[in-house]
Amino acid sequence: MTSEARAALEDGQPRLVSLDPDPESQRRPGLRVFPMTCHSGGSVEIHIQPVLPAPRLIVYGVAPTARALARLAKAMGYAVYAVDPVADASAFPAADAVETDPAALRLPATSVPLCAVVATQGQWDEEAVLAALAQDPDYLGVVASPKRFAQMREVLATRVGDAILDGIRSPAGLDLGAVGPEEIALSILAEMVKERRAAAARAPRPAVTLLGDEALDPVCGMTVSVAGAAHRAQHGGRDFYFCCAGCRERFLASPERYLAVSAAP
Repeated sequence: MTSEARAALEDGQPRLVSLDPDPESQRRPGLRVFPMTCHSGGSVEIHIQPVLPAPRLIVYGVAPTARALARLAKAMGYAVYAVDPVADASAFPAADAVETDPAALRLPATSVPLCAVVATQGQWDEEAVLAALAQDPDYLGVVASPKRFAQMREVLATRVGDAILDGIRSPAGLDLGAVGPEEIALSILAEMVKERRAAAARAPRPAVTLLGDEALDPVCGMTVSVAGAAHRAQHGGRDFYFCCAGCRERFLASPERYLAVSAAP
């Protein structure tokens, strides 16, 4: 069960686990079944829903599109950071932090997705892009017309390589025919979601495997953490670990019965 919870946290996908006295009777797609070893019998299904850190978004600018993007992103569960020399809490009431100095925004380096959108629209555009690039975002979009971004790129090319500039999405957002700040913000968020999900799909899914600090309970087949295991026994010079006292007692009563299914080294 521990390995299932760990895998859910690693790949962000929920899982359905069943404990049943007759595991073969519960086989169906998407369900992982483990033997129920409780003497009282019965069966139980457990839904494991991972609770992951919120994705992060940095919004540069105070234009209506920037403010709408901050509002919608917060409603979608993002941690939002607003940056602009004239920004204040009244312009971004839902933001987690508001900074007037781009250099003052210091985010920890983590695996949590980070997006950045420059919506300065003629005010410190190039400086905002450089500040965003310094945060090393997974997605960087710029709200600008193709003509304006071409001008920005000429300036930025003196500081940043072409490969990095090629990764900037401008005009930011999917082509939804958006009109007005809220619809433009929606198109940008849609593109961010698309990029995040595509990146997650490309990443290899971790397999549920036994790690060096885990072993299988030879009685019920459940994964048991070796470190600090409360129920353990020795037989034939080998160590065995159990999920509960009941499994340990059953093993000690008839160890030969369970040795064939043991995953102990």
